[in-house]
Amino acid sequence: MRLFDFSLKINGFDIDKAKIELAKIQEKDDLTFSKYIKDQKKEIISYHLQNNPFYKSFGRSINNEDWNSVPILTKRHLQCPISQRLSAGYTSKNVYLNKTSGSSGDPFVFAKDKWCHAMTWAEITNRFSWYNIDFNTSKQARFYGIPLDKKGYYKERLKDCFSNRYRFSVFDLSDQAFEKVLDKFKCTSFNFINGYTSPIVQFAKFLNRHNIILKDACPSLKVCIVTSEMLFDDDRALMQHQFGVPLVNEYGASELDLIAFENKDNLWQANSETLYVEVIDENNNVLEYGKEGRIVITSLYNKAHPFIRYDIGDIGSLSVTSTDRLPILEKLSGRTNDIAILPSGKKAAGLTFYYITKSIIEDDGNVTEFIIEQVALNHFKIYYVSLKELIPEKKEFITKEMKHYLEPGIKVSFLREDKLVRSKSGKLKQFISRL
Repeated sequence: MRLFDFSLKINGFDIDKAKIELAKIQEKDDLTFSKYIKDQKKEIISYHLQNNPFYKSFGRSINNEDWNSVPILTKRHLQCPISQRLSAGYTSKNVYLNKTSGSSGDPFVFAKDKWCHAMTWAEITNRFSWYNIDFNTSKQARFYGIPLDKKGYYKERLKDCFSNRYRFSVFDLSDQAFEKVLDKFKCTSFNFINGYTSPIVQFAKFLNRHNIILKDACPSLKVCIVTSEMLFDDDRALMQHQFGVPLVNEYGASELDLIAFENKDNLWQANSETLYVEVIDENNNVLEYGKEGRIVITSLYNKAHPFIRYDIGDIGSLSVTSTDRLPILEKLSGRTNDIAILPSGKKAAGLTFYYITKSIIEDDGNVTEFIIEQVALNHFKIYYVSLKELIPEKKEFITKEMKHYLEPGIKVSFLREDKLVRSKSGKLKQFISRL
């Protein structure tokens, strides 16, 4: 029984029709595809200017023949009641409602009309099918957060049941918890792993410490798909080795869709069917392919709520080989608020020196996880989980390297923790600025 598709359909999301529509889009030749993108952009803007009072007020200066006249929409613009942002004919009763995780610091409630949400799932199922994953038949090992209140907890468990998946908690990453996870893999025919990068990395480290290859314990496993957090090269290599299956990187946003998905050529293929992805500079000018800037995205199908030239809060670049049909996300550098500001006025991407520190701090396997927090212009705190306390020489070396890559005069404090605090969604933010 196609239980997953059935659960979407009974909630008003016509997944069968959406899959057919997506296939038609993908069948277009290059010239027709470029025209499709252009027409969809015009259509969605026209719709919201006519039917959405919020967007009509926001986009007063729009000339629909000039894409550059369309203003950049930010999360701050959307932090007003959802009822004020819905298009005519839509209410909280006839849309898909959800809220962002707040990992950007600007959480808000959003809406999708039911056809848009069906197209979202058509896109997701299409990409997962590249690796022979079918949500109706493939068993998922899910590493995500889960609400801790009773109502929210059982609601998610019910959804997991209908979605043919088993959820592992990401709030307990102890060896005792991972022993139970491993036992579940041994007795369950999981076909794929999906979830946040950092807890899956910790599971791989657990397997490495015990010299276990997961596919030996669970032969049905095909692929591991990670999302929502940065994936570093050494973590990718570790996971692929310990799991014994390919590692695939996914990039998405709940308010939009699947944004990019690693294809069989190991390229991060951006979604060009239901989204339009651009990279802009600090003055909101569109950058050439290959140049790094802010990622802005247009949802081509959401009529209930406008996401047009929406600044998602991430920094990245599109490859110079990109085309309308096949845009390639070459680089994802982190979030726009992941910037360290130093006493001299110099700015540094937080994830850059997180990565430098990571290569030092984890070299002997003692430290299992850590985060960096900037608490003052010249003061950084490193919270870490380890088997034993970092020795003074190690701390001195890390401090020296951070000063080398940032600037002299900064202070680094080390705080050993039993476990790191995650957001309510279960995500771990590697760098946090408190400035």
